[in-house]
Amino acid sequence: MSAGAGPAPEERGWLIAANVVRWRRYGEGGQELRPGTKSYRGGSKVYVIESYAGSGHEQLTTIGRGRRTGTYITIDMATRNLHTFRAVAVHSPTVLRLCEEADVGGCWTAREDAEELALRLERLAAEYRTAHWSAAHPVPCRCHECLTLSRA
Repeated sequence: MSAGAGPAPEERGWLIAANVVRWRRYGEGGQELRPGTKSYRGGSKVYVIESYAGSGHEQLTTIGRGRRTGTYITIDMATRNLHTFRAVAVHSPTVLRLCEEADVGGCWTAREDAEELALRLERLAAEYRTAHWSAAHPVPCRCHECLTLSRA
């Protein structure tokens, strides 16, 4: 292997990647829309490094590039603000280092474990978005559900 070619396969880990919703409902009854979240731009790719099973996976610890600085940050965020969960092999030394520094158990070792949790988180995120806002959607609405339905 040539120098600078990246970590060896045994050094890589499997994590769950997801994207931040482009628009999220906000305010009284969810009648306002805001782009992305306070920490991440809408559509940003983040890595899930821990899910709080005791809380039903409502909060996740994520690593991603911050909205303002563009540098990697580690924050806890609501699962409902993420979508398109998938298992990915992590090659970034920065992401792997932040994963270790977070001291949350690190990367999943088996691809199958990461894929199984990604499927579960995708289903739960959709349920949490629906349950969190019981009021009708604003008109016009650009939240994740409405944008997904308009493409179908």
